[in-house]
Amino acid sequence: MSLRRSFRNINFTIGFLITLTILLTAILSMVYTPYDPNRMNLSERFQVPSKNHLLGTDQYGRDILSRVMKGAVNSIVVGMVAVSIGLFFGVLLGSLAAFYRRWLDEIIMRVSDVLYGFPSVLSAILITSILGPGIINSMIAIGIFNIPIFARLTRATSLSVWERDYVTSARAIGRSDVGIVWNYILPNILSPIIVQATVQFAIAILAEAGLSYLGLGTQPPHASWGRMLNEAQTFMGTSPYLAIFPGCAIGLAVLGFNLLGDGLRDMLDPKLSRIQFGVRSN
Repeated sequence: MSLRRSFRNINFTIGFLITLTILLTAILSMVYTPYDPNRMNLSERFQVPSKNHLLGTDQYGRDILSRVMKGAVNSIVVGMVAVSIGLFFGVLLGSLAAFYRRWLDEIIMRVSDVLYGFPSVLSAILITSILGPGIINSMIAIGIFNIPIFARLTRATSLSVWERDYVTSARAIGRSDVGIVWNYILPNILSPIIVQATVQFAIAILAEAGLSYLGLGTQPPHASWGRMLNEAQTFMGTSPYLAIFPGCAIGLAVLGFNLLGDGLRDMLDPKLSRIQFGVRSN
């Protein structure tokens, strides 16, 4: 699939551009922000957007643009770690369930069903309430929620691949089980896992913002989009821009990763990609 054909998919193109913008913003904020995002200056509090402060200042005189940029780093890091936790353990457990089946399959799937039955934010709130507030515990909590999602997806896709003729032939010529999983199973289930990972990335960003809003995620003075919303709610009547800008950042991030996932799904699914790119089968 060429790069030119990829960008013919409108969902992929918009999602890619939004995601790239957020990633570049996060990288830039690690070396440069207009102001120190944690520096307070009470003489400049509640300044409306201007040439000196493009997005204004908050109740402590901190530059909102600098804090929104720094908050992008927080969201990206939480998303990457949380999705990585879900990917590693979910794919491992799902592969074991599909290979051994029987009692191990039942145990893994029933535990996954129990975890999957709780909403993501509710599960994260429960875990962070037990472990304590903080960004590390937020990543662990969101990652634990991702495990059953990837486990169920990996098991479902792996079961269909195990029945393919080429897998049967590989077993007939004496290929080891580990070799079959590595060389035949995982490459053929990679596409849906990648698509699911982009969707879970968006959910992780939203969950982190929710936890920070409730005071269970990133702790002050570190910048977090959800924490900024929490601090802005008192001043919505007089300074609505305090909530508008971090809220737009959350919305754009979630929209970008969701559109990217939709675009990847359309392109990686052979049936959908034929329709998308105008290729007809006889």
